[in-house]
Amino acid sequence: MGFKDALADVSRYRNAYTLALAASMGSIFFGWDTGLMGGILTLKSFQHYFGINKLSASAQANFNGNIVSVMQAGCIFGVLLTSWTSSRFGRKRSLMASGVIYIIGSMIQAVAGLGSSQVVALRVLYFSRVFAGIGVGMVSALAPSYISECMPRHIRGRCTGLVQFSDNIGMMLSCTLGKLQRFYQHPIQRHAMAYAFIVQLVPGVLFVLLMIPQPESPRWLVEQERYDEAARTLAYVVRTTVDDKAVILTLDEIKADFIGKQRTSLVTQFRMMGESRQTALRCLIPSILTFFQQWTGTNAINYFSPQIFAALGITGTASGLFATGIYGLVKVVAVGLTLAFAVESWGRKLCLFVGAVGQALTMLWIGGFGAIHPQSTIVPASYVSIIAVYLYAVFYCIGWGPLPWVVASEVAPNHVRAATLTVAISVNWLFSFTISRLTPVMLEQITYGTFLLFGMCCVIMAAWTYFFLPETKGYALEDIKYLFEKDVIVRSLEDAPGGRVFLGGKRATPVEELRGGPDLQDSSDSSRKGDEECIEVSDLQI
Repeated sequence: MGFKDALADVSRYRNAYTLALAASMGSIFFGWDTGLMGGILTLKSFQHYFGINKLSASAQANFNGNIVSVMQAGCIFGVLLTSWTSSRFGRKRSLMASGVIYIIGSMIQAVAGLGSSQVVALRVLYFSRVFAGIGVGMVSALAPSYISECMPRHIRGRCTGLVQFSDNIGMMLSCTLGKLQRFYQHPIQRHAMAYAFIVQLVPGVLFVLLMIPQPESPRWLVEQERYDEAARTLAYVVRTTVDDKAVILTLDEIKADFIGKQRTSLVTQFRMMGESRQTALRCLIPSILTFFQQWTGTNAINYFSPQIFAALGITGTASGLFATGIYGLVKVVAVGLTLAFAVESWGRKLCLFVGAVGQALTMLWIGGFGAIHPQSTIVPASYVSIIAVYLYAVFYCIGWGPLPWVVASEVAPNHVRAATLTVAISVNWLFSFTISRLTPVMLEQITYGTFLLFGMCCVIMAAWTYFFLPETKGYALEDIKYLFEKDVIVRSLEDAPGGRVFLGGKRATPVEELRGGPDLQDSSDSSRKGDEECIEVSDLQI
């Protein structure tokens, strides 16, 4: 897709893109907190007010780890809560509730310690971090699902990937703000710390305000048998009328997919995850994707990049600039270009495969360089290693940054979507916590072996993607079940670059044959009265 085509596409589906931007705004929470908290921990006013500067070096390191990780603990609770709230109250109201929870948690952090002792202040701060984490966890589970359920299928990947784009934007902006905080901070006055926490309210308030005018998910509405409202949502996202042929056809297919499965309780959903081999496989893949995402080693780069650059010979102010400023900007640009030009043209599978191969090569290079040249002196190969760190970020943003959220939300079966994504996002947060704890230990104990380990993990991810993951691009959510009905490995190899070499003359059964009807991509167009623009049925399908 060229630049002009992309702009025309945005204009044509501006309601859909507005909805996706509003929902993905919630993903700024975690990226914002990750960058901002790192800056707050270095504020002299924060250290003085809470007595952190009186602790030993080991106690300070333990406190820093705890104050960051308690939010991740809250995230796990938020994810577990999401299954019930989204099934009972809907995606939109649950998303707005997550924003309100985050806002309240941020407000408590801003006032922590007012009129109390340091001991009480620290307890309040820990509580507020956990409370805000509940909101972050809820939005991390809800936003990809909500966007995917509302989007026309040919822009579904791009729009769902905005979740990762927003996360990177939040991290970049908060890191920049952190630099300004350290430059202008007052040595002991509390307001410097309070202002930093108050700034966290900005993305939360914007998220809630932007979500107010957005519609509810059509799939949740169909599940609740509110068919008229579902039709209005379908019509809204593609800017047509409820009596459009495409709207009627899509609504009928969603209704057919939910026959006998409406208003399924959460406990029943967990039981239904193993009702058949096809369903079990579709429920397992999202968790595999989120598990692999954490084992790419991205957190090792995110949290410990200053030490990595120092080991490569870049120290002092330059290390911070390379590690946070330029690195964050590279990730934002790379994700933006991937979503604009690759995810809907290359497809999900190729993006994940290329990303894994690129990450494996760069990680193995960094590990190999560390093994051969453990000194911090700069040699010509040091510059190659610095480039490798940035290439790693680019490949992560091509594949395993945004794409797991896209594929997980597409593959999850409609009738057990809440339960499936709850498990997948819980796995994500659990291993995010685990690896953030393990990485400093591994860097200390096995040094360059840390990067070799992550590099080999990326090799495994590339192989899994190549042999076991079918392409989901271009299929309606109701049709994705046919990809896993039979011949999964054959279909995966058909979709892989050069994969047909392994198949000989064997081919998977076409989806249109499994559907028992003609492919909807060949369906006739449905157009508005007096408007030359047509909306294809295949474009509307979500």
